Amino acid sequence: MPEAFTRHAVSRIAARRVAHDWPWAREAADFVTRNWARRMAERPGIFDGRVFLACGWEVTEGACRLDLFETRYACFLGHRDAGSPDGGVKNVFAAVVPRSADGAVILGIMGGHTANAGQAYFPCGTPDLDDLRADGRVDLAGSAARELTEETGMAVPDGAPEHWTLWQGDGQLAFLREIDFPEDADTLVARMDRHRRAEAAPELAGFTIARRTGDIDPARMPGFVRAALGHAFGG
Repeated sequence: MPEAFTRHAVSRIAARRVAHDWPWAREAADFVTRNWARRMAERPGIFDGRVFLACGWEVTEGACRLDLFETRYACFLGHRDAGSPDGGVKNVFAAVVPRSADGAVILGIMGGHTANAGQAYFPCGTPDLDDLRADGRVDLAGSAARELTEETGMAVPDGAPEHWTLWQGDGQLAFLREIDFPEDADTLVARMDRHRRAEAAPELAGFTIARRTGDIDPARMPGFVRAALGHAFGG
């Protein structure tokens, strides 16, 4: 059974790159290779780049400190597909939650060529080397803003408050930042879809709008999305 998600209000995220020997990846190397071959056969467009996972984290008085280590995407995907057996390693990511003027939330639907094809969630991605800064910080806030722009064409408005909610569960540390936009939901989706259609190789197949708890879809929305939407809509 998937574990329940716990919620933490976070005012500041401090993530740094550390060296970490990951025994699971070494011991499960054959499984990782077979799993990657299976995934490649299903989705030939996926790429085995370098990503960051968490090997240490703590929340103290609203501040979250994270130790992140670099690994192959194939190792991350193998660990996730195996049910995240190493509880000391978490899939960590940050996302902007776009909220419309009429109180709805906009989610992207992942394209058929991606590892999460058909799933609906907020614009986000596993942090990678583009998010690493010269001083060793991994910029999760920057990662969330970059993914928002890449997937939707939208930018975080100047002066938007930086309040985060950490949802922890299912082997994940999901940092979500709600951002209010002045347009209604239909206008926002139309604007985002114009951006998507203009891309040469869009990552998303489209967008969906959630307005109430009845719009939560367990079949295609991951646990952290269901938890966040349930809380947002009072479910």
